[in-house]
Amino acid sequence: MNKEPRYIVFKTDMGWVGILASIRGLLAATLPQPTAAEARELLGARVDEATSSPDAFNNLAERFKEYYSGRKVAFPDKLDLTGATPFQRAVWTAAQRISYGETRSYRWVAEQISNPQAARAVGQALSRNPLAIIVPCHRVVASDGGLGGFGGGLNMKRHLLRLEGGQNR
Repeated sequence: MNKEPRYIVFKTDMGWVGILASIRGLLAATLPQPTAAEARELLGARVDEATSSPDAFNNLAERFKEYYSGRKVAFPDKLDLTGATPFQRAVWTAAQRISYGETRSYRWVAEQISNPQAARAVGQALSRNPLAIIVPCHRVVASDGGLGGFGGGLNMKRHLLRLEGGQNR
């Protein structure tokens, strides 16, 4: 039996992506990186205790490859958010309700979690999202239509929104 957690690193049209999972669900997914080593490193210290297990991820790698090729893909995968605060979990769950190709504001997310004054805190929670694309924090923008922030950089956020046919900033 594989030791826990498990991981995979694979190449997409945009670069190398890493995914880390526990028996409970997905723990981390990286944005595309220039090398496999960089993608693996971004998975964090837990990857050093993990087993490389490409077969354990069913068709997830293929779905990521399709996504980064510009095709609409669903990510209904089970997540392991045990390291997250209740507030972060609520924010990430709300972000998952933003459809492919659409954007919503930080304020919208705050309203979805019944905390309309928490737009700034929503941004902080999104900046700690370990599951890029699966929890689509790139779809959250400022109320004035500006991009806001993004852990992968604004150029990456802009590219992902264009890839999905959303904003063309």
